[in-house]
Amino acid sequence: MTVTLADVAARARVSPATVSRVLNGNYPVAASTRERVLRAVDDLDYVLNGPASSLAAATSDLVGILVNDIADPFFGIMAGAAQSEIGGPGDGSGRGGGEKLAVVCNTGGSPERELTYLTLLQRQRAAAVVLTGGALEDPAHQAAMAAKLAKLADAGTRIVFCGRPPLQDTDAVHAALAFDNRGGARRLTEHLIALGHRRIGYVAGPSERTTTRHRLEGHREAMKAAGLYGDEENITVHGPYDRSSGYEATLELLRRAPEVTAVVAANDTVALGACAAVRDRGLRIPEDVSVAGFDDLPFSVDAVPALTTVRLPLYEAGARAGRLAMGKETPPPGGMATITAELMERGSTAAPAR
Repeated sequence: MTVTLADVAARARVSPATVSRVLNGNYPVAASTRERVLRAVDDLDYVLNGPASSLAAATSDLVGILVNDIADPFFGIMAGAAQSEIGGPGDGSGRGGGEKLAVVCNTGGSPERELTYLTLLQRQRAAAVVLTGGALEDPAHQAAMAAKLAKLADAGTRIVFCGRPPLQDTDAVHAALAFDNRGGARRLTEHLIALGHRRIGYVAGPSERTTTRHRLEGHREAMKAAGLYGDEENITVHGPYDRSSGYEATLELLRRAPEVTAVVAANDTVALGACAAVRDRGLRIPEDVSVAGFDDLPFSVDAVPALTTVRLPLYEAGARAGRLAMGKETPPPGGMATITAELMERGSTAAPAR
């Protein structure tokens, strides 16, 4: 059932005119009253109709791209590639009819901000929404996401996941492009085992994220298959996906298990911190400790030594997500595609010397 302005007024205990003034911002309203109205809007999930209010399912020229951290190249590359497809075709004048305004929404990894941005995009009747990166593994948040995405889809918004696994119990998602994080991590660890490593430490990402779980599962599958799975909790340290976390976590890892001959990092940025920690302990890479990353971010080949990593085609995936969001490309069968991860063997890994 559609929520009306009168419903909001009744919930906030004000007149419909007051609700209109708050939402339009064209008349001074007491701060306490304004807060009450906005709380009622959020509680009821009221969507403000714009000039096209008579067309309930009409969408605008706005497309939202949600990222965890725009400063992280992992998200920046995908967002930039998606934006390049969303912004055209056209002659640059805005008169061609195919252009959309792509807005990047930086959630900072906050589940609350993620939902807030989706609400704001719903109110703006966004033509499409692209959600990038792993998802939070929290049942309450996943249920809230499913409900929010269903409302967006019902209003005509096309929803695309990029680098994110499909959401269970919803058919609101137009297409989901998921990276093979599990398979890529397994191949990376198999590479280290083939070199002769037997004690391999793991610097993982935040434990509540799907990307972290899938990569860690792939690593442990390879360890188990080689008969090396044992004291995993002692040689696995979790932390954020940033360099400082990689540094501190690797120091902790080497303190717990100084006999490790290789360290696998959650991503390339974490791997840079891991490399610094290894060197600060007076150890050489890869002679004493091999270090490997994940994602194949642009700087990984310029590290010294160049970083062994797993390549994810971030630009290609982002561009495809942009085309899917714009309806330029047919969705994959079943609406879901798994994107292969490729092992990139470079100088930061070698056979153990001890």
